[in-house]
Amino acid sequence: MAVTGAGHPASPVSADEARPGTRHEPGTRHEPGAGAGTPADRAAPLPGDVPGGAAGDGRPVMVVLRGLGLGDLLTAVPALRALRRAFPAHRITLAAPAPLAGLLPLIGACDDLLDVTGPGPVPLHRPDLAVNLHGSGPQSTVALLATRPRRLISHAHPGLPLLPGPAWPARSHERVRWCDLLTWHGIPADPTDLALRPPTTAGHAPGGSAPAERPTPSGPASSGPAPVIVHPGAAHPARRWPPDRFAAVAAALHHAGHDVLVTGTAAERGLARRVAAAAGLPDEVVTAGRTDVTGLAALVASARLVVCGDTGVAHLAGAFGTPSVVLFGPTPPALWGPPEGPHAVLWHGDPGRPPGDPHAGRPDPALLTIGVEEVLDAATDLLEVTVR
Repeated sequence: MAVTGAGHPASPVSADEARPGTRHEPGTRHEPGAGAGTPADRAAPLPGDVPGGAAGDGRPVMVVLRGLGLGDLLTAVPALRALRRAFPAHRITLAAPAPLAGLLPLIGACDDLLDVTGPGPVPLHRPDLAVNLHGSGPQSTVALLATRPRRLISHAHPGLPLLPGPAWPARSHERVRWCDLLTWHGIPADPTDLALRPPTTAGHAPGGSAPAERPTPSGPASSGPAPVIVHPGAAHPARRWPPDRFAAVAAALHHAGHDVLVTGTAAERGLARRVAAAAGLPDEVVTAGRTDVTGLAALVASARLVVCGDTGVAHLAGAFGTPSVVLFGPTPPALWGPPEGPHAVLWHGDPGRPPGDPHAGRPDPALLTIGVEEVLDAATDLLEVTVR
């Protein structure tokens, strides 16, 4: 089955120890009528409550755990913004991998970043509020409990029966999952509030957390033709479309007169160079390993089109409103797909069958059924109707 247009579908559930997509024990249902009240009411004090911690400037501290990758952080942006609106006086510390710190000014919700990869531990002591936007638990929830917060926001878990929270929703879009969690705890959250500030206009105050108008999804102006980005990498082979197919797409787009860039991480530089060489493109078009996350965001924000797999760059395109063709394989786009907008989602999976393994060591069979011509047709359609 191919789905073209705004995607609703993607991977199964948010993993507590890895990329969302692994299975979890089901959460427990909350009591009837739960979910009302103010944020302070719903973020119930923990047993043995102690006064909450404060920052050096006297503000109460909130720690938010999201120890995952680029795309995972971007799907949590609406929830982070909701927390900022609900707790304007708090200093919000994001517990996430250090390389993502450059995105904080673009998000505009967090004051600083604490380097945490995975579900913890979280090296912080006695925050006023701890929020689990990482996974279903129990590891991530226990890691936040170990900080001895005055209050905790999390999903319910059968292994932690004293903690209030909604049941873990196994088939929810990732953005909606975390907004629903906050809503249950009395904090209104809008899952469509995911647009990033353009990199050239983002504030440079610590964390870029000052309240601001909702960003509009548009990239910075470019002095030359907007490039087309081909991004062949993904964290796991299961979500990597074959390099020779990416090369064929890049070559066709180049021959059609488009400036093509091949992006990636430093670890993906070899892959990106092979794709560029197979496409007959010079090594100069390869930006993999030459940009940090902020530089990559700037490229995506100013691009005319992005062609990529189910990976973080797809979420950057969605956050900037950059047209994109996104290729899905082991997991349906319903849980991780882009928002409404100029995006084409290609997927040949069976919505009636369980998702594949997004961490597998070989490309998923559903991903391999997507052909070069199908991708080029989707790219051409977007390029004909959008001008950047």
